[in-house]
Amino acid sequence: MWQPASERLQHLQTMLKTKLNVLTLRKDPLPTVIFHEPEAIELCSTTPHTKNRMHTGYKVTYLGKVTISGTHFLSGCTESAVVGLWDTKRTSVVHDDSITSSNAILEIRPFQVRLHHLDGRGEATVAMDTFQVARIAYCTADHDISPNVFAWIYRQINDDLTFQMDCHAVECESKLEAKKLAHSMMEAFKKTFHSMRSDGRIHKSGSSDEFPEELSTPDDG
Repeated sequence: MWQPASERLQHLQTMLKTKLNVLTLRKDPLPTVIFHEPEAIELCSTTPHTKNRMHTGYKVTYLGKVTISGTHFLSGCTESAVVGLWDTKRTSVVHDDSITSSNAILEIRPFQVRLHHLDGRGEATVAMDTFQVARIAYCTADHDISPNVFAWIYRQINDDLTFQMDCHAVECESKLEAKKLAHSMMEAFKKTFHSMRSDGRIHKSGSSDEFPEELSTPDDG
């Protein structure tokens, strides 16, 4: 049965909307619609080139972590922990030539810090550690062992709801980058603190469920 061009166009548009809805639900790449004539609508694939997602942040060598004691942290409080991590890492490199530098990317955001552990080629993320900014008690880029080391103390919550203070350390590619990380961490802390205070999650006394009362403002070096 012959149909006018306008009715055929309306029918094709209805079919197109249905297909687009299905494609959207399946999260497939949306097609490009090319109009040639009122009677003809063609769907063309627009599959993008797949590339490894590059994370924003600084390339670092993760030295590891160590549990430390105390809840009040002053200048130099991370020095002994960093020295131990530094020596352990250097010993591992000597005994294993396959260990390369810059094995991670440290990404600092408001509310969250992400440590992306990279593969042997330093390209793809094989694992990721996340740190809530509200639980970071201290950070510094001032270490005698190396000016390129950046460290932070994190309040780790265990499964039994107890907590421990872990000192994490990374080696940056330069002293300047270590200082930049310390500055970025301080800015992230400020934004997180102001946001939580405006949301009412921090009381006027400065305490909250996530910010311990003894929390120290991160040091930028």
